[in-house]
Amino acid sequence: MHKKNIFNIKITYDDQKQRIDNFVRKKFHKIPKNALYKMLRTGDIKINTKKIQPDYKLEVGDTLSYYKTIKLKNNNKNILLNNTMKKKFLSYILFEDNHLLILNKPTGIPVHGGSGLKFGIIEIFRLLYSHSHFLELIHRIDRNTSGILMLAKKKSTLKNIHQQFRENKIFKSYTAILHGILDYNIKHVSVPIYKNMKNGKKIITVNPLGKQSTSTFKFKKKINQHTLVEIIPRTGRTHQIRVHAAHIGHPIVFDDIYGHCKLDNNIQVKKKYKQILLHASKIIFYHPDNNKKYHIYAPLEDKFIKFFQNI
Repeated sequence: MHKKNIFNIKITYDDQKQRIDNFVRKKFHKIPKNALYKMLRTGDIKINTKKIQPDYKLEVGDTLSYYKTIKLKNNNKNILLNNTMKKKFLSYILFEDNHLLILNKPTGIPVHGGSGLKFGIIEIFRLLYSHSHFLELIHRIDRNTSGILMLAKKKSTLKNIHQQFRENKIFKSYTAILHGILDYNIKHVSVPIYKNMKNGKKIITVNPLGKQSTSTFKFKKKINQHTLVEIIPRTGRTHQIRVHAAHIGHPIVFDDIYGHCKLDNNIQVKKKYKQILLHASKIIFYHPDNNKKYHIYAPLEDKFIKFFQNI
């Protein structure tokens, strides 16, 4: 077939380690098993321009090639962005160069599509940066957590920043508002946390069977019966900060999983602003090109401003 009939998908951090046959059946519309294995045999579906076996496990940066006749689920072409929307999303950019794209992600938008959502930040920016050959999430933050999100424009950048995370060279801090007045003496929280599934949702609990997790809470300001804090995660477990805040008796305001519903309901703000008051506000890292230390800050969202105005 002619080259123009071939389309490519870059394998992301979230897709890695999956078998190619399982990935394709989830990603594409209604491909019977027999037809799928034939496509792999004949090269209608390839990885890095090569035929592969059905048990091949995907790696970050792999390129999956497929022909136009195979229809993708949730193709990015389903995302319609007018000029106003484009300007809005581009306004979230805090830093950009040839290696990195760093955003101040708004509340309510997931980092990627899935769980019934057709698209997330990565799909939107791949559409906005359709001229780029590579654009991948470096890390994640929860859908309703706002703040700093890093994207890599090069595979080498992705590997470099991941290595910095593994070596604890990257400093991240969050801004949050907690219920109650945080004791000045409470600084470090270090407990094992365990991941459970409940009604199809991830629920994290403090449990000796879990993995050790550590966060540092720094008192910033008392706001009536609430506390503005800076939280520094020393480990990177799922929902770690939210679980730790609840564990010490000071859940984050408007946390719909680990929070305090009755206390949340007493706060008089419009429903659209009742989103978890947790914001990824700062990151320090070494640039993968020149090894210089960079400090990136993300301004607080309206949900914080509205809380300050109404409390």
